[in-house]
Amino acid sequence: MRIGDLRNLGPKIEEWLGRVGVHDAERLAELGPVEVYRRLQDAAVPGLSLNALWAMEGALTDTDWRLVPAGRKQELLAELAGE
Repeated sequence: MRIGDLRNLGPKIEEWLGRVGVHDAERLAELGPVEVYRRLQDAAVPGLSLNALWAMEGALTDTDWRLVPAGRKQELLAELAGE
């Protein structure tokens, strides 16, 4: 499935993900949202914010990014921090 066909992920983030070699839903799921977010950080994507992390998590769970549970956000942040 194309990135742009996933919930929360439009053309802008599809272009960002393409920069880091994520061209489909399977690759996003394989790497996971935290690893992909790290790769976006390493690529110095302008305008990157945690909303992209929530959007990727929501895309994988078919959840609106604004409705990703606070507890899950904390888990993702802990993983991002290497905890």
